[in-house]
Amino acid sequence: MNTANQFQKGRRNVNYMKTALISRTLQTMPLALILLSATSSAQTGTIPSLKNAFKGHFYVGVAINTSIATGKAIPYFNRSQALVDKDIALVKQQFNQISPENDLKWASIQPREGANGYNFGPADAYVEFGLKNHMLIVGHTLVWHGQTPNWVFAGPDKVASATAAGTDITLNHVNEPPPAPIAFGRYHSFAGPFATRDQLLKRMRDHIDTVVGRYKGKIKIWDVVNECVSDGGPNILRNSFWRQIIGPDFVAKAFEYAHKADPGAILRLNDYGLENPEKRHKFMLLVKHLLAEKVPIMAIGTQTHVSVSYPSYAQEDQELTDLETLGLPIHITELDVNGAVAGQRNAGADVANNSSTTKGGLVDNANQLLANQYTNLFKVFMKHKLVKLVTFWDVNDGVSWRAAGKPLLFDTNDQPKPAFYAVIRVADNYKSSN
Repeated sequence: MNTANQFQKGRRNVNYMKTALISRTLQTMPLALILLSATSSAQTGTIPSLKNAFKGHFYVGVAINTSIATGKAIPYFNRSQALVDKDIALVKQQFNQISPENDLKWASIQPREGANGYNFGPADAYVEFGLKNHMLIVGHTLVWHGQTPNWVFAGPDKVASATAAGTDITLNHVNEPPPAPIAFGRYHSFAGPFATRDQLLKRMRDHIDTVVGRYKGKIKIWDVVNECVSDGGPNILRNSFWRQIIGPDFVAKAFEYAHKADPGAILRLNDYGLENPEKRHKFMLLVKHLLAEKVPIMAIGTQTHVSVSYPSYAQEDQELTDLETLGLPIHITELDVNGAVAGQRNAGADVANNSSTTKGGLVDNANQLLANQYTNLFKVFMKHKLVKLVTFWDVNDGVSWRAAGKPLLFDTNDQPKPAFYAVIRVADNYKSSN
């Protein structure tokens, strides 16, 4: 080994010992001192990085907005250029994988019908950001009941939902006609006339061919179908317009089209609320059914929008234990931990209900409870070897979709919170015990 290599190895050992010492010290420090340590460390640029802490275990990623991808302040996000610059620096320092918060959703990338209806600018910037910074790039999302323009479902002939082709998959295997068309969230309220099954399948195929094809070989992972499992009732599938018009095979068709557009991409089924045993059971039945039909599902996405009081370590451990029986890699796709009072009573992640989950102010001792919950979660993630990726949903509290719940590891000014050091400590403790 030459002198330069000896020096580099020695410096790495010193840095590791410093990080371990900080971690052991934090275990016995009062919360107030942890807060002071977090602030001073961030100001001196000495904080460790998540991507390095968990290297060899899983990627640590983050969802980024258009401002971060383009490098430009956008009034919608209420961030000055100086704050956007800080956000970008933090993303580069801490993470080795990115997801787009909105720029690849259908309403953003193809707001108008036809080949001329695409708006590739923000998505191109997002992909370029990932390539430039040598990050694993995720595509989110191709088929979803939310943020999809009305034109996608519209047609010259009104098609009664009960005549949609195919039959549903239900827990008791009873075929039931779906109810009348309904509106989904705040994004659209559409009562027809509806496209036919063939028309909607063609629109789905054209969209997937175009979008996945454009980023073939660059976007390595795709959320092909998002949030398709029902929250209640006997049916496995949510009664979305996709389900009503195409039928239950819309999920299989979407994966078929995506795999054909980029055979090298990892394709995943993504959903929220899998901490709930009933919904998890539905999700697993769906995955097993699709795998039996040779549908190319290659990874499981569990969003993990949780709270400081739910789930417990045991509940999260049971979720991942169950999901591991499917034999697929597990991706934690949209991690955040809600600290709002109202959020403790809601374990879902439906966008339409988001405002109701961030009311009432923060729970008492929010910073400590946040640190405790993130500790539990990352201990479970480290335990389960099929967890290959953990993605935080936004970089800091200021740009989070649940900003009032202060759900992330960094505050509005990109300063690390006690929860950040708690997560780093999980990695350090694992290294010291193995």
